[in-house]
Amino acid sequence: MTSKDLHLDIQDDIAIIRLTRGAKRNALSDGLILALRDAFEKLPSTVRAAVIDGEGPHFCAGLDLSELKERDAGQGLQHSRMWHAALELVQHGPVPVVAALHGAVVGGGLELASACHIRVADSTTFYALPEGSRGIFVGGGGSVRIPKLIGAARMTDMMMTGRVYNAEDGERAGFAQYLVAEGTAFDKALELAKRVATNAPLTNYALMHALPRIAEQPADHGFFTEALMAGIAQAAPDAKERVRAFLDGKAAKVRKS
Repeated sequence: MTSKDLHLDIQDDIAIIRLTRGAKRNALSDGLILALRDAFEKLPSTVRAAVIDGEGPHFCAGLDLSELKERDAGQGLQHSRMWHAALELVQHGPVPVVAALHGAVVGGGLELASACHIRVADSTTFYALPEGSRGIFVGGGGSVRIPKLIGAARMTDMMMTGRVYNAEDGERAGFAQYLVAEGTAFDKALELAKRVATNAPLTNYALMHALPRIAEQPADHGFFTEALMAGIAQAAPDAKERVRAFLDGKAAKVRKS
């Protein structure tokens, strides 16, 4: 799948999804958001993990303000919900998603990154939420997802003051799980995606769909949901084969890296 806004390439069982609006710092137009939605809706069943990357020196500089137009409240609501539907397919879609971050990860770009499951940032990465200074509010799910990464207080500070986090401070704050040298975020993200793709599919599904919901549940509900998911996962034929391989000494043991 290729459009003027996005390119999808399948390499073995990995989908590489690249934002291709490099001349506009991969700003998120409606066309790009809909292309993202379509890409995740139509992934082949053979795909086991995905990488999202941005063309050029920036991952994504946020909403394409050239498309920002006056809307009444109802139109604004529907526009935000269109973004929600697209990014929901990233977070709770068919496969785990690794983001390769570099340069600007700003506004809607940070909302997109926060919908991914693993984030790899290189040393050029910086994070910002400039909506406060522009008289608007996040509308792509950021108010739900970003505080789960960095806390509501940090997000409030970013939106109120325009604070920008660099790559190192951003990793410490929780924006990314990995920090790598300039120009290597994609390589690391692809390496991780290939590793994730070797997991039992049902376990990956549980991590994407069950774990976030368990984290939001009261403890007694969470324990019960966990027990249900554990029972389902371990009953899968793939899981049984993996456990047998470990018991037979055919699977690698965990070692200190």
